[in-house]
Amino acid sequence: MRIGDAEAVVAVVIPCLDEEAAIGGLVEALRAQGVDQAIVVDGGSRDRTIERAEAAGAEVVVEPRRGYGRACAAGVAAARADAAVIAFMDGDGSDDPAFAPAVIGPVLGGEVDFCMGSRLGMGGDRHALTVQQRAAGVIAGLLIRIAYGVRFTDMSPFRAIRRDRLEALGMSEPTYGWNLEMQMRLAARRLEVREVPVQCRPRMGGESKVSGNLRAALPATLVIVRTFLRLAATLRAEPVT
Repeated sequence: MRIGDAEAVVAVVIPCLDEEAAIGGLVEALRAQGVDQAIVVDGGSRDRTIERAEAAGAEVVVEPRRGYGRACAAGVAAARADAAVIAFMDGDGSDDPAFAPAVIGPVLGGEVDFCMGSRLGMGGDRHALTVQQRAAGVIAGLLIRIAYGVRFTDMSPFRAIRRDRLEALGMSEPTYGWNLEMQMRLAARRLEVREVPVQCRPRMGGESKVSGNLRAALPATLVIVRTFLRLAATLRAEPVT
């Protein structure tokens, strides 16, 4: 993938479950942006997610074990050996691939170790981001700032990171706490991070697995709180290695 004068192999990991309405167009848009490898990690879809992802040019990895973190880890493991940057985004169409250069570019250009698209700093459909998502981002950001002095405004899935930095983080969370764990480990290591504003769109089809309904959102919130408390008890601020 080339952005400006920077060029390197970029792999994008897209966890999916029953996202046939969005996945084909998303993969095609990423490929058009110059992404070298789109990895769709399917968690057992019963629709045509796999078929449409493959038709659009994605590499599909099936991860039968449930868990967002497991899906992300499976995608990372499937990335090309020469991929220097690993990006992540949701497969429901809520993350706009038009912002891929804005999210990936700072990492690709060597400006930062990690860049995340913040959904709170731009317009877009005001109904696209739920109250639960907004609250989770604000609370997680506040806790990280108190613990490590690093400011985040969101816990967005739309993110990019240097592969060598990611592999050194020691990620282990198998659940929806994966994103928070990454941000906490980055903050504890004092790595260079950046947020850029991105638009959040309504999902293009299917059903939300967590944020779209209160019954699913409450357990996910508990997972996030548990993840923070567990990591905060063990992580200490440390220098970049």
